Amino acid sequence: MILPLLLLLGAAQAPDPEPVRVAVVGLTHTHVHWVLGREDRGDIEIVGIYETNRDLAERYSAQHGYSMDLVWDDLDAMLDAVRPEAVLAFNPIYDHLATVQAAAPRGIHVMVEKPLAVSLEHAEQMAALAREHGIELLTNYETTWYGSTHAARRIAPELGPMRKLVVRDGHQGPKEIGVNEEFLEWLTDPVLNGGGALTDFGCYGANLITWLMRGERPLSVTAVTQQIKPDVYPDVDDEATIIVTYPETQGIIQASWNWPMNRKDLSLYGRDGYLHALDGTRMRLRLPGDSVEAPVEAEPLAKGVDDPFAWLAGVIRGTIDPEEYDLSSLENNLIVMEILEAAKVSAAEGRTVRLAR
Repeated sequence: MILPLLLLLGAAQAPDPEPVRVAVVGLTHTHVHWVLGREDRGDIEIVGIYETNRDLAERYSAQHGYSMDLVWDDLDAMLDAVRPEAVLAFNPIYDHLATVQAAAPRGIHVMVEKPLAVSLEHAEQMAALAREHGIELLTNYETTWYGSTHAARRIAPELGPMRKLVVRDGHQGPKEIGVNEEFLEWLTDPVLNGGGALTDFGCYGANLITWLMRGERPLSVTAVTQQIKPDVYPDVDDEATIIVTYPETQGIIQASWNWPMNRKDLSLYGRDGYLHALDGTRMRLRLPGDSVEAPVEAEPLAKGVDDPFAWLAGVIRGTIDPEEYDLSSLENNLIVMEILEAAKVSAAEGRTVRLAR
């Protein structure tokens, strides 16, 4: 009995894994505050920051307390000097490809902010590099870390065969909510962002629907975009609706810079019941046989799988084995890019785009 006891004691006293060394690539995407302002949980360590805008880097240094010694204006030099295990991209979507081109040959994993790429062509180049060099290429969405997102998927089979999925995302508009100039400059650029609301918020719905459909590619994509505020956003759409069809299911993605409030919500309609996920925790549910809907509170995600950086660390350290077509996975997000690309064509040409089988 002594040996098993010693083994158990040894396992109990095993040190925590070393934090994953990460570098931040770009500061112009304001989601970067998520990692810069994150409490030290011992799972990641920021060892370098690449940003050519010195004034922006200094403002964020004053806000978050990092040393300006971490900041580089040469990406290749930083990667060679600090040797991160992963990079977190908070730069314009167009620059995601260049980030992977720099990181992948060095064996450095990459997590980008949504969406994966500015176009399907860029996404396919990024995927080829990731596969060639054996790195993880992940995409982060805020809604991935909602307890309600995962509760909805668990409950979905109880609703009967899925008939309609509706995802609504957006806000009053980036200028209206006061995003900083560095972010606004590229977010409203059709080249650097790949579009307006369609790109910015359409990707959420494409990501969630692909995951809820367990990686099934849609049969067709139909989209309508509008410029409701051309005086504010003269170069990109600010309103988009995308319909994706499957043999027995329809997905509706409502992406907008014209909502009266911030929203990221999800509705599932099965043959026999429905579920509305109102935000990260609150849901309304009507199961088969129920005469009225009932409020339901989703449990928060467990520590270690509750935010993108903990999850990334777990994937790199081998303590997390993501399922195929996971919300952050390359497989899922290549389908997302296929949907967004088809949506742009559909909106521009006024027709339904049927995807090759």
